Amino acid sequence: MKKMIKVVAAIIENENNEILCALRSSDMSIPNTWEFPGGKVEEGEDLYSAVVREIDEELDCRIEAQEFFNEHTHEYTAFMINLVAIKCKVIEGTPIRSEHAKLIWLNRENLSSLKWAPADIPAVEQLIKEK
Repeated sequence: MKKMIKVVAAIIENENNEILCALRSSDMSIPNTWEFPGGKVEEGEDLYSAVVREIDEELDCRIEAQEFFNEHTHEYTAFMINLVAIKCKVIEGTPIRSEHAKLIWLNRENLSSLKWAPADIPAVEQLIKEK
């Protein structure tokens, strides 16, 4: 049985209704694909605390986790990811990339123009349909 990894992803929307998209760097697994920023949930950690911690570590800003958005399990070649997407807003600072190759803000209707990591695609599709 493949290892199951629990991951949280932040759906961060700005005041212009644009959504933050992060490009995985060439040295990350599933390189050069886009994702919603986030990361692994630590043992004993709740989903909302995990997404706040991950964004603080990865993007050097503070967010407020607002509501559950979507959950999807995707099987990759070597492992499985249970990805929980949570709608969030920035409450302090501005997202600054540290691990990712690039960060961009996109309108919902333009999200499909990017090459997304497979686990993120269901959340992308749901966001596009939302408005």
